[in-house]
Amino acid sequence: MSSAVVLVTGGARRIGRAIALDLAAAGWSVAFSYRHSALEAQETLMELRRNKVQAEALHADLSDEVSCRALVPEVVKRFGRIDAVVNNASAFEYDNAETCGLASMEHHWKANTAPAIVLAQELYQHVKASGRTGCVVNLLDQKLWNPNPDYFSYTLSKAALEAATKMLSIAMAPQLRVSGVAPGLTLLSGAMSEQEFEEGRQLNPLDRSSPPQDIASAVRFLLTSPATTGSTILVDGGQHLSREERDVMFMAHEMASS
Repeated sequence: MSSAVVLVTGGARRIGRAIALDLAAAGWSVAFSYRHSALEAQETLMELRRNKVQAEALHADLSDEVSCRALVPEVVKRFGRIDAVVNNASAFEYDNAETCGLASMEHHWKANTAPAIVLAQELYQHVKASGRTGCVVNLLDQKLWNPNPDYFSYTLSKAALEAATKMLSIAMAPQLRVSGVAPGLTLLSGAMSEQEFEEGRQLNPLDRSSPPQDIASAVRFLLTSPATTGSTILVDGGQHLSREERDVMFMAHEMASS
């Protein structure tokens, strides 16, 4: 895969960084986008280049359509081609069914759903014009298979992205494969403590979380599996099998406090 080029959105830190580094180690040339994480972006860029592959960090506001659509042409300008997009960048802000409003729903849509569709469109046009094929992998969430009403707007946006994954896989075949990876409890977020993270992990059937490297491995599998499209791999320690009335963050907090 030494000549293949991938764009990872939100690749400066956390899960996106793990995906970018994993693909670079496998020989991919890597472009990644960032918005606010300039320092982390430079650190990740240096780490990527230690793998002796071409790597570029691209600043972009994915919620702005012009900025988002410019990413694929910019990757082509710098690398000469693009073969895949991993839609990892995401907003994750709390609301529920009683408190959500249009502003929150629009914010999550413009961060989590619309950019992934726009980038799939741009990649499709590029590979079609080049006479090649490509692949999109969308980062989803196990919550879609184990729903609860917390993070209402976020969950709606990911549900829409899961539907878009299936529809795009039909509409853009055979030039483009579109698949998903759905993580579970992966990294500390928000006000979650280390103890609460451990309590949450123990709720899973496999008694483990879904480390970033596991997610990166699943992404790489989908990128390199030419017969796979329109499906989602759940990488969550079995979390989707555990019925949860609240988000795991709140359940773990209650357990740690008891």
